[in-house]
Amino acid sequence: MKPTLLILAAGMGSRYGGLKQVDGVGPSGEAIIEYSIYDAIRAGFGKVVFVIREDIEEPFREKFGRKFEEKIETAYAYQEIDSPIDGLPERLPAREKPWGTGHAVLVAHGLVEEPFAVINADDYYGISGFETMARFLAEDCSPGHYSMVGYQLNNTLSEAGFVNRGVCEVDAGGYLTDVVERHKIRLQDGGIFYEENGALHALSPGAIVSMNFWGFHPNIFDALRRQFLRFVETSRDNPRAEFYIPFAVNELVQSGAVRLSVLPNDEKWYGVTYREDRDMVEEAFRQLISKGKYPQQLWGA
Repeated sequence: MKPTLLILAAGMGSRYGGLKQVDGVGPSGEAIIEYSIYDAIRAGFGKVVFVIREDIEEPFREKFGRKFEEKIETAYAYQEIDSPIDGLPERLPAREKPWGTGHAVLVAHGLVEEPFAVINADDYYGISGFETMARFLAEDCSPGHYSMVGYQLNNTLSEAGFVNRGVCEVDAGGYLTDVVERHKIRLQDGGIFYEENGALHALSPGAIVSMNFWGFHPNIFDALRRQFLRFVETSRDNPRAEFYIPFAVNELVQSGAVRLSVLPNDEKWYGVTYREDRDMVEEAFRQLISKGKYPQQLWGA
């Protein structure tokens, strides 16, 4: 059975200022998400599931139409603030935003029955990451063995502003031992720093970070649901609290419930966190095309 690719595309794009998931950066108007799907098809994925908001469904479908629907099976899940989850109380305090990436994965429960990868819609991961992940999902994934593609921190920064990253600790066997979400990471004074409680702390340029490229067995859904219900109970009065994938994964790793292989990758990340990133990303894809990594028109004439 071919693995599935789950794409998280429900983000509001608040820092970017618009529906960045469908913004064209390729020479024929291709969005970053299209390059991920193209790479996934080449790597052997058999299905793609998009997690979106219902209010962006029309522009989302209008942008992509049937570009790749004949090339790979597609499905949609919807992440809303009030998306139903078994066991979730019917009445909750008002929220300002959805519950986060862990919740986004959880709403796809029922659409995914095979080993699957998770990525962000607005991040470029590179073909080698998809190839490595596809092999893991086909050959090594099990109820007790997950994975993630690890990137070097200095290959994942934006010159236009700060980013958030899950900074990882990896043992000698290549297994994740800890992942901590660091916020407001930026280049400054020749170094790389993150901000916490108003203070700056240095990070190593070669630190391994998560770019939300995870490989899971479908049993993750049961674990996520249990964790999410606990999270809601403890965070219900915080309208901005978010249930992140790294939080959930870290709990499973720390408890010994799963091993998680960190699949190394030295490709450079590209993304449109900010509008100022767009020119750089467009130039990056021009260079990738000139090197023969992608065709001029991704889906043909």
